[in-house]
Amino acid sequence: MSSQPHIVLPWVVRRIRLPLLRLRCVDCRSESATTGAGRFRVNANGKLLDVWLLVRCVSCDRTSKLTVHERAPVSSLDPAQLHGYHVNDPGLVAVTLLDPLLLRRNRCALDWSDAWELDAAPVMPGLEWPVRVAVVFDDPVPVRPERLIARGLGISRGAVLRRVKCEIPLRRTTCAGFAFTVLAGD
Repeated sequence: MSSQPHIVLPWVVRRIRLPLLRLRCVDCRSESATTGAGRFRVNANGKLLDVWLLVRCVSCDRTSKLTVHERAPVSSLDPAQLHGYHVNDPGLVAVTLLDPLLLRRNRCALDWSDAWELDAAPVMPGLEWPVRVAVVFDDPVPVRPERLIARGLGISRGAVLRRVKCEIPLRRTTCAGFAFTVLAGD
């Protein structure tokens, strides 16, 4: 039997909805908020603009604001982007929410639980081993490779550590594509 992989299976990780925010509500002390339908608020003060992304508490429905731009000159914003803020463009909501600088500035984090799916080709029982799998990410979904592989193969994480050879550390979160080789089972 050859030690080189005979087949390469493609796996794709994609976002199925926007992630929740880990943001403490001032009313109910809940830790989860959502963008809901995704709305911006734009306020003009002379030639300066304030832009906020409106978020809503999952528990009590209180609306809060995440600062996107503060006292920004109108001329410093791209006209297409400014139009997107005014019409509440869903793509701009997603890009804004996934921006690490916005999260850091507003002291919140993303909760990716149940916000992504793995589109994995099944590993057929009759395949020649070892099998090579290439994982690509459509969106920057942070996930630990060992958990992703265990979910895709339907095996325990301990079995993943024994049977999988990977080019990146399995116990470190990543949101970039990688490849791994699955060795024959016990």
